[in-house]
Amino acid sequence: MIRRLYDWTMGLAGHRRATWGLAGVSFAESSFFPIPPDVLLIPMILANRRKAFFYALIATIASVLGGLAGYAIGYFLFDTLGRSLLEIYGALEKFQEFSAQYNEQGAWIVFFFGVTPFPYKVITIASGATALDLATFTAASVAARGLRFFIVAGLLWWLGEPIRNFIEKYLGILTVVFMVCLIGGFVAVRYFF
Repeated sequence: MIRRLYDWTMGLAGHRRATWGLAGVSFAESSFFPIPPDVLLIPMILANRRKAFFYALIATIASVLGGLAGYAIGYFLFDTLGRSLLEIYGALEKFQEFSAQYNEQGAWIVFFFGVTPFPYKVITIASGATALDLATFTAASVAARGLRFFIVAGLLWWLGEPIRNFIEKYLGILTVVFMVCLIGGFVAVRYFF
């Protein structure tokens, strides 16, 4: 099943509208969607290494724009939509503690969690709900998301075909590691925020 999903994703990565799909997933992941853009970014780069940095740029721009949408959810719609999304991710209870210190360390928080597999949408919504300075939020988002996606792109571009062979050979194990990281991010939201 994992192999079929991988083959389907690789086929999708070569589609002429794949860049729009990457932009859409990157945007949505930063504001409400649980699946990270790496699911499309990695196969797209493996399918066409020459466009690795272009794809990283698309993911970065769309992710930052999605982050601004998440910020707007937190800022304008926290009492209705934002509160509901934080409840889904189990982050509402500790939100009061979190928001008291958030603005003091906001730029570092946005940067740190923007690079990690932690669900970035929680940070974008929290930034808006706590009214973190928008320029600070945007600068930290550009730096974090750019670093994350360009590191992935750079490694895949540099390692090329051998990394593709490695991924295909160890697809099952890598899928488990990816799922553990993804679920770990949601668990971290639940217990640390």
